[in-house]
Amino acid sequence: MHAVIKTGGKQYKVAVGDTLRVEKLTAKEGEKIKIDSVLAVVDGEKTTIGAPLVKGANVDVSVVSHGKHDKVKIFKMKRRKHYMKTQGHRQNFTELKIEKINAS
Repeated sequence: MHAVIKTGGKQYKVAVGDTLRVEKLTAKEGEKIKIDSVLAVVDGEKTTIGAPLVKGANVDVSVVSHGKHDKVKIFKMKRRKHYMKTQGHRQNFTELKIEKINAS
């Protein structure tokens, strides 16, 4: 059984036991939360697609950790104009472990 969930403006295909990194959530480490934004659920041959969400479906997850992704370097330059700019960015994330997929 797997599901497609939406969090942080992105969509993720998840199954029980998976760990994934999503945009930072306010939950503490070790806390269990429910994600109600379930777009689709696939259970063997039975597929349920929401319009836009599947009614009564949710995904139980536990927060494993918080952290930052690797640094992304941003470099801008205009030739022959003496313009050069270097920047860096590290995006925060929350690592989640999928505990259970509930589909009613």
